Amino acid sequence: MPRLTRLLLALLALALAGPALAGTRIKDIATLKGVRDNQLFGYGLVTGLQGTGDTLRNAQFTEQSLQSLLDRLGINVRDARLRTRNIAAVMVTADLPPYTGTGSRIDVTVTSMGDATSLRGGTLLMTPLTGGDGLVYAAAQGPLAVSGFNVQGQAEQLTQGVPTAGRIPNGALIEREVPGTFRDLPELVFELKNPDFKTATLVADAINAWSMARFHRRIASPRDQRSVVVLRGRDATQTRLVAEIGDLTIQPDIPAKVVVDQRTGTVVIGRNVQISTVAVTHGNLTVRVTETPEVSQPAPFSNGQTAVVPRTEVAAREEQGKLAIVGGSDLQTLVRGLNSVGLKPTDIIAILQAVKTAGALQAELVVQ
Repeated sequence: MPRLTRLLLALLALALAGPALAGTRIKDIATLKGVRDNQLFGYGLVTGLQGTGDTLRNAQFTEQSLQSLLDRLGINVRDARLRTRNIAAVMVTADLPPYTGTGSRIDVTVTSMGDATSLRGGTLLMTPLTGGDGLVYAAAQGPLAVSGFNVQGQAEQLTQGVPTAGRIPNGALIEREVPGTFRDLPELVFELKNPDFKTATLVADAINAWSMARFHRRIASPRDQRSVVVLRGRDATQTRLVAEIGDLTIQPDIPAKVVVDQRTGTVVIGRNVQISTVAVTHGNLTVRVTETPEVSQPAPFSNGQTAVVPRTEVAAREEQGKLAIVGGSDLQTLVRGLNSVGLKPTDIIAILQAVKTAGALQAELVVQ
C-alpha cells in the first residue's frame, strides 16, 4: 500500500506539472569561436548557351576574356570581329568550410555580369577561386543547374525565377587548405548567436552541471553577454568535449521585442512582450473623390461652343471604432486583446506604434 500510494502521488505530480518544454541544444544557439567559413570568389566564363549569352559589343570585358582565353590556346582572334552569343562572363562565389582538406569538393554559385538573358544549359570553364588574402584556394568547373527560365515572344514575355544565376553542386575542388587546425585553438569559447547575459549564464550552468557529473569539477564560466569560456582538460579529447557540450539543452531567454514590417504587414511579437492596461480604439476615415466631367453641347445655330463642364463628387465615410481594453502579462492575453478589436495587420502596426509612444508597450519596437 505505501508503494502504491507513492506511485499515485508521483503520477498526480506529473499531471499537475503539465508537459515539459523542450530545450534547445547549445550547438543551435552558440558557435565555437575560431571555427568559421571563409568566403571565396572568382571571375570566369560560361559557354554552351543557346544564344542567350552576352552581347560582345555591349559587354567588352566578355570579348576581352574570350580573346585572352583563345590566345592561351594558340588561336589568334585579335583582329577578328567576334559575334558569338553562346558565352557569358560570370562571378563565381563559394564558402570554404573550416578545416576542409585538399581534394574535397564544395558547392559554388554562378551569377551573370553582362547582358546575358539566361545561363541555362551553360558550362563553367575552370575558374580559380581566391580568398581575402589573394591566394587561390579552389578551382571551379562544371555544368550549371539553373532553376529560372525566360521565354519571350513578339508580344509577350514570361520569366520565372532568376535565369541569370545558378549553382554547381560539388563544382569546386579544394586546392589549398586554410592554415590552422582545431587543436591550435588557444581556448574553447562558445559565442551566442543572440547575445544575452541570462542565456550566457544558463549555458555556463548547464555545462558545469554536466562537468560535475562527468569530471567532478566546473569547466565553464560566462565571460560576457556573448561568450562562455570552457576549460580544456585531460579527461576527454577536445573533439569529444565540444560534441557532448553541444548536445546539452537549455531554455534560452528571449528579450521582449516586437518586429513589424510595414511593407508586408507582418507583425512578430515575442513571448515576453507585455502591454500595460490601456484603452484602444481605431477607426478608418475614407474620403472618396469622383470626377465625372460632362460635355455641354450648345443648341443648333446658336453660335455657341462645345465645352467640358467639370463635375466633382466628394463623399466621406468614417467607420465606427470599438473601444477595447488591451493588456496582459503573457502573449496569449495580448493576442486575444488585439483580436477582440478586430483589426487588420496594418492597423495593428499603427496601434502598436501608438501604444509604444504612450509608454504602455514594455518591449523594444523594431520597425523594418
